Amino acid sequence: MKSDIEIAHDARMLPIDEIGSMIGLDRKDLVCCGDYKAKIELSSLSRFGEKVDAPLVLVTSTNPTSAGEGKTTTSVGLAQALNRLGKKAIVTLREPSLGPVFGIKGGAAGGGYSQVLPMEDINLHFTGDMHAVTAAHNLLAAMLDNRIHRRNPLGIDINAVVYRRAVDMNDRVLRNIVIGLGGRSTGVPREDGYDITAASEIMATLGLSRDYKDLKERISRIVVAYDQNDNPVTAGDLNAQGAMCALLRDALKPNLVQTLENTPAIVHTGPFGNIAHGTNSILATTAALKLGEIVVTEAGFGADLGAEKFLNIVCRVGDFYPRACVLVVSARALKMHGGAGKSQLSRKDLDAIKRGICNLEKHAENLTDFGLSPIVALNLFTSDSPEEVKLILDHCGSLGLKAVVSEAWGRGGEGALELAEAVLERCARKAPIPRPVYAREAPIKEKIEQIAKKIYGADGVDYEGNSSSLIARYEGMGYGHSFVCVAKTQYSLSHDPSLLGRPRNWRLAVRHVRLSAGADFIIPVTGDIMTMPGLPRVPAAERIDCDEFGRISGLS
Repeated sequence: MKSDIEIAHDARMLPIDEIGSMIGLDRKDLVCCGDYKAKIELSSLSRFGEKVDAPLVLVTSTNPTSAGEGKTTTSVGLAQALNRLGKKAIVTLREPSLGPVFGIKGGAAGGGYSQVLPMEDINLHFTGDMHAVTAAHNLLAAMLDNRIHRRNPLGIDINAVVYRRAVDMNDRVLRNIVIGLGGRSTGVPREDGYDITAASEIMATLGLSRDYKDLKERISRIVVAYDQNDNPVTAGDLNAQGAMCALLRDALKPNLVQTLENTPAIVHTGPFGNIAHGTNSILATTAALKLGEIVVTEAGFGADLGAEKFLNIVCRVGDFYPRACVLVVSARALKMHGGAGKSQLSRKDLDAIKRGICNLEKHAENLTDFGLSPIVALNLFTSDSPEEVKLILDHCGSLGLKAVVSEAWGRGGEGALELAEAVLERCARKAPIPRPVYAREAPIKEKIEQIAKKIYGADGVDYEGNSSSLIARYEGMGYGHSFVCVAKTQYSLSHDPSLLGRPRNWRLAVRHVRLSAGADFIIPVTGDIMTMPGLPRVPAAERIDCDEFGRISGLS
């Protein structure tokens, strides 16, 4: 089998205006970034305003292993399969962050014969959106420190600055830093830190904005610090929202590309699912719902993170809801949840699967409680034995779940035809009624506890340090009706990555609570989750290379 990047190099891409024409976009609707990438002009979408929305299909998964379990590959393969069945399908995905690309994954554009192209561009600089978000984020940080340096007319308490800087790379040494050293002319010394761009408030805000007016209003509400009287200081107080919106002007436009089989793909914004809401932009999804006949979208990490946030936050902001849901599972993930070590995941182990399949059961229960009847897609790996496959499919059948094998990685759309047929059958049924886990008007702690108990299976929530006082402060500031976006490890239903399977008799530990006023959510930070990841012992960057002809290798 060829590597992902070799498969991508062999692919025949169509000019991007041809891809646009497949979904009703004219050349004037596109801002082309070379031959195979384009920005979609926001003004062009008004032509499709009266069109009935296409059915939306959500792809999520069980709690993954560190390498991921193939949600993106399954999403792309499913969209390709739907096109093979005569449906004008569009897949909408997030933009990869350079942190995971050079850290663990080595790429995040799908895999095998279910990829989005051009693969190197999407995984690296793409259309510059990540850089624009980083620049806008750090402009606000610079304007804040400049105001403090210039005699501090707003009376900002330098010990109460809550807005950190951002960079799109895993770099643990930047988590906590000291700035302003070197004398009076270089600014006021204070403690600071960096978050990775995909976890930044600007990224979350961009992904949830509906237009330029909405984006600028959201940015103006971002709380950056508190003054000496404990009053919030916002980006609007710094008059930063206009310049930040200017930097984000093009980044707000969704990106149009294609899959390996020339299926249209809209790839836009990249919020992390274990910290932010973990889905592509509201604009990308709403555009696809008007342009396509069926839309496939992916939520980050397991259903306890990306899917929960998609259904509780994104769908309510975007005013849409899935008609069908696909729950991706792999034999190796179930083996890990059953106690098998990472080095043992390629070995046949029916007992480990039997012990770990409770993780699948809990995710299926959660999706059912949201009003969705998930279709289980067993993402086939070459190491999977027929006995393991049969065990998983039979168990799903005993639970009343529709389950199919997906070979999207090895066979592209052809390998996902059975999944596509199951999705179409589900979409033909009566539309599900949305069932959010919590009411927006509920107190913040009640919302956190509803997620902890109903989605994670916790017995309750423990608020550590000043978490309770921060929640009281945010409610006092008028943010009690904000959404809740939990920052939590992706590897477990709990906040502890070592608690695999379906943990019982535990309580969720909230150690800090952050306000993301621009995105309109409260972020309870649980366990040891970090908003700035570090590189692993052997980062993917060590195998990525560029030869004397400019050919890149090592991306996957």
